[in-house]
Amino acid sequence: MHTIFGIPPQALFGQLLIGLINGAFYAMLSLGLAVIFGLLNIVNFTHGAQYMLGAFCAWFLLNYLGLGYWWALVIAPIAVGILGAVIERVLLRQIRGLDHIYGLLLTFGLALVIQGVFRNYYGASGLPYQVPKELAGGQNLGFMFLPNYRGWVVVASLVVCLGTWLVIEKTKLGAYLRAATENATMVQAFGINVPRMVMLTYAFGAGLAALAGVLAAPIYQVSPLMGADIIIVVFAVVVIGGMGSILGSIVTGFLLGVIEGLTKVVYPEASNTVVFVVMAIVLLVKPAGLFGRAA
Repeated sequence: MHTIFGIPPQALFGQLLIGLINGAFYAMLSLGLAVIFGLLNIVNFTHGAQYMLGAFCAWFLLNYLGLGYWWALVIAPIAVGILGAVIERVLLRQIRGLDHIYGLLLTFGLALVIQGVFRNYYGASGLPYQVPKELAGGQNLGFMFLPNYRGWVVVASLVVCLGTWLVIEKTKLGAYLRAATENATMVQAFGINVPRMVMLTYAFGAGLAALAGVLAAPIYQVSPLMGADIIIVVFAVVVIGGMGSILGSIVTGFLLGVIEGLTKVVYPEASNTVVFVVMAIVLLVKPAGLFGRAA
């Protein structure tokens, strides 16, 4: 039987696909974190809970209102984004300008509360969510079988990530956002409502997390702990890419997903720690991260 570096091609490409899918979620979640940190300067530990809320919102829409996957892709990010705006307006704005530890502790505590409420009502075991019929089945590529839905997740994530990067880096709105991170007072002097911009930015980051949750629902079971299981890895991705770096979050998310997938083939015992090993090496060589700027 033909092998690649001693590994059967089906196993190699299968794990690469899994790694790419995980990388798609890493990229989307770390992108939301980077957007929030870049403007609010807050390490948002609630991000994992917002990812979980997106998945549960899709489940609620299907089971209580009969609205399927495609409706959930629109409604869930908007609903969680509105909740995010309320969180920023009522809670985060009160600690603006204080030490980072206050934001970290507040968002961490809020995440525990949200996860605790859902765990109390729905338990720790997951709830199934069906793949939409339009994306059922798969394609035989010869060297591997590609499920349609998993291919869709990778493409959708790339489109969302690159679209967000283009808006922030290439548009006037993005220029305002980047300027506000450097000198909010000056931007406000030009008539820009910076507090509203901050609120909408946090809502957008929360909406990105919810969108990732909807995309994840048919692959992973909808569970109150699904955000807690992934958020630590996502924070490692953000640190490796560079805190606040949009491009760094996207590239590093996909890259680490692929590295993790390859590690599962070559040395499975290290697959759960390889991301943190990479983080330690990067921080030793470049403390600001691969795409970060030194303070």
